[in-house]
Amino acid sequence: MIVLIKLILAHFIGDFILQPKSWVVNKEKLKAKSFTLYLHFLIHGILVLIILWNINYWLLIVLITISHTIIDLVKIYAQTKNTKSKWFIIDQFLHLISILVLWIIFFKPKFNYQAFFQNLNFWIYITAILFITIVSGIAIRELLSNWSNKLNNNNDDSLINAGKYIGMLERVFIFAFVITGNWEGIGFLLAAKSIFRFGDLKDSKDRNLTEYILIGTLLSFGIAGATALLVLHLVEV
Repeated sequence: MIVLIKLILAHFIGDFILQPKSWVVNKEKLKAKSFTLYLHFLIHGILVLIILWNINYWLLIVLITISHTIIDLVKIYAQTKNTKSKWFIIDQFLHLISILVLWIIFFKPKFNYQAFFQNLNFWIYITAILFITIVSGIAIRELLSNWSNKLNNNNDDSLINAGKYIGMLERVFIFAFVITGNWEGIGFLLAAKSIFRFGDLKDSKDRNLTEYILIGTLLSFGIAGATALLVLHLVEV
C-alpha cells in the first residue's frame, strides 16, 4: 500500500507543483511539438524514481511514465476550448486508474473483491449517496416546479446549473456531518448559506423568492438529514 501512496504523491507533485501554467499553455499550443511536454514526462519519471528510491522498480517507473505520456497526449489532442474542464477530470481520473492498475499488476495485493461487493453497508451507502445527489435533486425540483415557474426566470447573472450543484454539495455535506456525528457542522453550513444568500434576499422585493429559497433549503437539509439517519439505523441493524 505504501508504494501506491508514493505513486499518487509523485503524480500530484509532478502534475500540480512541478508543472507551471506556462508549460501547460505551451503543451496545448504546440501539442506533440512542445519541448515542455517531454520535459514534464522526464521530470515525472525521475520524480517517481526518487520517491520510490528503489531501482528494482525500474519497469514500473517506465510504465508509469509511458502511461502518463499517452494519457496527456490524448488529452491535449482531444480537448477543445469548451471541453477543458471535462478533459481535466478525465485526464486525472485516467492517471489515477493507470497507477492503481499497475500497482495491482506488480504487487498483487490480497483483496477480497467479492466480499467487498457483497457487503450490505457498501450498497446502503452507494444507494444513499445516489439518492441525496441526483434523485432528491430532481424530486425537489419537481416539488417546487409550480412555484419556480412563477418566479422571475432571468438567470443572466447565474452560472449554468450552479443551483443544482450547490444543492448536491450541501446535501453531501449534511449527510457526512450526520454520519460522523458532527451535528454542529449543519448549523455552520446553514449559517454560511444564509450569509451568502442575504444579499439576494435583501435586494429582492419579491417575497416569493425568499419563501422559495427557504422551502428549497429546508427540503434539501431535511432529506439529507433523514437519509443519513436511516443509513445509520440500517448499518447498525
